[in-house]
Amino acid sequence: MSEKFTGSFTQQEPIPEVAIEAALAVLRSGRLHRYNVAEGEAGETALLEQEFAAQMGAKYCLAVASGGYALATSLRAVGVKPGDKVLTNAFTLAPVPGSIASVGAEPVFVEVTEDLTIDLEDLAAKADQAKVLMLSHMRGHLCDMDRLMEICDAAGITVIEDCAHTMGASWNGVLSGRHGAVGCYSCQTYKHVNSGEGGLLITDDEEIAARAIMMSGSYMLYGRHLAAPGPEVFERVKYETPNISGRMDNLRAAILRPQLRDLDTQVQRWNDRYRAVEEGLRGTPGLTVVARPAREVYVGSSIQFLLLDWSEEAVQEAVRRCSARGVELKWFGTPEPVAFTSRYDSWRYADTPRLPQSDRILAGIIDMRVPLTFSLEDCAQIARIIRAEVSAVYQSA
Repeated sequence: MSEKFTGSFTQQEPIPEVAIEAALAVLRSGRLHRYNVAEGEAGETALLEQEFAAQMGAKYCLAVASGGYALATSLRAVGVKPGDKVLTNAFTLAPVPGSIASVGAEPVFVEVTEDLTIDLEDLAAKADQAKVLMLSHMRGHLCDMDRLMEICDAAGITVIEDCAHTMGASWNGVLSGRHGAVGCYSCQTYKHVNSGEGGLLITDDEEIAARAIMMSGSYMLYGRHLAAPGPEVFERVKYETPNISGRMDNLRAAILRPQLRDLDTQVQRWNDRYRAVEEGLRGTPGLTVVARPAREVYVGSSIQFLLLDWSEEAVQEAVRRCSARGVELKWFGTPEPVAFTSRYDSWRYADTPRLPQSDRILAGIIDMRVPLTFSLEDCAQIARIIRAEVSAVYQSA
């Protein structure tokens, strides 16, 4: 009988005990709101911001309610107005173009390459269409960031990095989120630190930081921030910056602080599992393993491979056969949005011409979570199952 995987693709590791104790201390205090602190107390959220800014080598940090809120706030903070166009990847998740639409702007999608990164030639060709690029490091794949910044700097394009899948990753020695004007991170359960929901925003620009803090709902209490510019910067922006409340609370911050201290260890553990799956898939007939450049340090919390130029029926059959053996795969080529596998033609609030290169690649992208609850043996077994079922479908086509 064929082996079957019995693990869960949605089960995360438990929250560390030290984080649970910190959360209980907040609950016992009753002071969950970030600005409801005792005399002389900084508060968990302000300390989280200070620590994450230092960890990332950034001047300023803001903790917010979600990664999507961080993205939309960044767009407003860099000056995007209703009717503006914003460049972004064709291969991304719905909150990225959603954040652009939420400020009344229009997404302009850039093609994706077989490495699952933004196509830099297409970006250069479209550079005159917008003054802002919201770059999605989708599923943890980093493009040549040196070349991307050359293109954007030459065209006067401000870069906002969506680092939801690259917290702890780097390109050519520079941490993800530190190339552009703003880096945005998610703390949602399936990301690299887990507070259920939550987001972090970093920048070295004092006015962007001040506007973002005002928008998050600081109620003129910006003096209680530890990773913020001085009061004179807030004086310049406070009367013209709307309050769009989206603060993080002290409970989530307390849960996150110990996890962030352990980030490097967790990255190594994810990458051990990623490489176990990757090695098991190499050489599978009809399957393309996505190349990872030497200059990229990635975080392998999920893995993608390509079934390029397969028929829709063959892809669905491979996914179905793997599912029957306990391996949950998601297909980004599905015609209708399913969970997180929507594609650019699902977002019909944007008037987007067909992108033939992206259509071909999206039609072949298979995606799989790699939870830390999997052992290396689990990962090897999963790879064997995928290899067997993909080979069977490919050879019968």
